[in-house]
Amino acid sequence: MSSQASAVKVTPAPAWAPKPATLARFASEVAKYPADQKQSAVMACLAVVQQELGFVSAQSEKVVAAYLDMPPIAVHEVTTFYNMYNQQSLGQYKLNVCTNLPCQLRNGQEALDHLCSRLGVEEGGTTADGMFTVQKSECLGACADAPVLLVNDRQMVSFMDNTRLDELVEMLKAQKV
Repeated sequence: MSSQASAVKVTPAPAWAPKPATLARFASEVAKYPADQKQSAVMACLAVVQQELGFVSAQSEKVVAAYLDMPPIAVHEVTTFYNMYNQQSLGQYKLNVCTNLPCQLRNGQEALDHLCSRLGVEEGGTTADGMFTVQKSECLGACADAPVLLVNDRQMVSFMDNTRLDELVEMLKAQKV
């Protein structure tokens, strides 16, 4: 793999302040819980941030923490625990390949390696054109369909041998906006 095809240069995130519409969405999520349990809305508020920014920045974690009256480290722990929260700007297509044991036993690591090789990136990297980010992930809950991967945290694809991976990449390239 060439060093020039590794990852897109990541620039620091600018300071982020929520818009009134964002605060209204936060309030809507908080309203779903008893007043003394508003911290339960942390995942929903992080999802709102990600929809707005495309990822969850350190600054936005602090905003969410202040809004929910919780320690910033507690919000950061949620952000880093779940792979659905991106901590940096990613490619148009985020491809999470399961490498947990059931998928490993059915060539999950080989699927990840093939995809990285095919796209010319290391695991966790983004293609130079900004189209694809390839990441490994823990269990995606579809062990019987291994190996599996998740596209943009929304669409599960199963039985991903090299041929199916190549077809997926070509299909996504054809959908480029």
